Amino acid sequence: MGKVDYSGQKVLVMGLGLHGGGIESARFLALRGAEVTVTDLRDEETLAPSIDKLRYPGGAPLPIRYVLGHHETADFESADLVIKNPGVRPDSPFLQNCRRIETDISIFLAENPARLTAVTGSKGKSGTASAIHWALCRARDGALLPGTAWLGGNITVSPLGFLDKLGPEDDVVLELSSWQLGDLRGRRRAGTAGALLKPRCAVITAILPDHLDRYGDMDTYVADKRVIYQGQDRGDVTIAGDDSWGRSFRRETPGRPLVYAEAPLPEGLAGGWFCTRRSHDGWDSPGFARLAGTGDPVEVVPPKLRCPGDHQKKNFLAAALALLDMGLPPASIRTYLGDFPGIEHRLEFFHEKGGIRFYNDTAATIPEAAAAAVEAFDTGVILVTGGADKNLDFSLLLPAAAKTKGLVLLAGTGSDKLRRLLDAGGLSYRGPFDSTDTAIRAALELAKPGDSVVLSPGCASFGMFLNEFDRGRRWKEGVIRLTGGTDFPGNTTPPES
Repeated sequence: MGKVDYSGQKVLVMGLGLHGGGIESARFLALRGAEVTVTDLRDEETLAPSIDKLRYPGGAPLPIRYVLGHHETADFESADLVIKNPGVRPDSPFLQNCRRIETDISIFLAENPARLTAVTGSKGKSGTASAIHWALCRARDGALLPGTAWLGGNITVSPLGFLDKLGPEDDVVLELSSWQLGDLRGRRRAGTAGALLKPRCAVITAILPDHLDRYGDMDTYVADKRVIYQGQDRGDVTIAGDDSWGRSFRRETPGRPLVYAEAPLPEGLAGGWFCTRRSHDGWDSPGFARLAGTGDPVEVVPPKLRCPGDHQKKNFLAAALALLDMGLPPASIRTYLGDFPGIEHRLEFFHEKGGIRFYNDTAATIPEAAAAAVEAFDTGVILVTGGADKNLDFSLLLPAAAKTKGLVLLAGTGSDKLRRLLDAGGLSYRGPFDSTDTAIRAALELAKPGDSVVLSPGCASFGMFLNEFDRGRRWKEGVIRLTGGTDFPGNTTPPES
């Protein structure tokens, strides 16, 4: 696959954003010779950090035209190509008369020469994708694989930023949201009948209600998730859980299905599992895997991980199955996953002061994810939660909320729904608060040495914050400032290697 020449084409990037796809799309296409216009409903002041990144390697600004604070219909109608942000609904009136619509992911896939692993799900996809990438990097450190491993997609790293560096011996791991997958539905490689998205490994983490404000029902939401494996064949593998959704994925996929489960699998069934033995802090047994025709099970997930929570172990088991199917040795997989430190914004331990530990789980944007964060700890959790509603069921958070030592609410429409449930259940809380500082002060009044203060909102971030990552950064900055401490290195996404 050669490089596509965009010289002279009029390209409109719809949605510059603040963390990834729009920035790299504009840069990539401008450097490929396109006449680029960027349009975004946010104003120039808000987008200044993104605009400042759109420069030549020498520092001069790229020749990009900006239409900010509004959209112009004429820009869409005159463009040869529109690059759509995944957050923009396909039925947007601005998109109805466009000549050609792409995304940064579709542009990438059209040229990608590397082996591809794709990860989706409602929760756990970022951690799973990052764990696979971590292991692939470590395997290359140990000379087990040639080339380089790269991580991108919904994890806020556009793959267009590294497309021109890729070769056939490389690995790319993409985290893909339902919106990104929906934009790829039915797309084919130019001049072929082959699907544009054909991952060597497709991994699907837990499926839970999410984005129902956009989709309306679970079947419509999950239909976009199914796109991840629809272009596969028997040379590829689809890895999914042992629930009703996972079983439907494995029945439907044209790839080879593998299951990850909480209990030992029947003889002859390929996949991975944990033993049912549990201790006070979760599974105390390792995770095992067995591929078709490989004989005895092998240990691929160690009993103890650096990332807390049983849900993390299930995600790591799914990652291990992908790595095992790609040919990595079981003992190496076990070591790599045992060393994985986790990633920013996903139950990230970032600070400790006076015997109190502080966590940032801002990426928990549904109630079930906030509940899982509480369950990852034994005792002493001060939960900071709440925010904007996405038409979700907050009753799912109540059992976990009842186990906390204290509840602090951030302001938002989701918190309004949650308060009614807490009041009906006789559960006390503080707030809702309309700033992170006031929420932090309330949490500090409740916390004692040995406790954990955990931001796990279970809600969207709009209203108080630019996005969920802005929420997490402001939470960490506020905690460190108000406790008079210094930053703890915590968990960081590993660099490309």
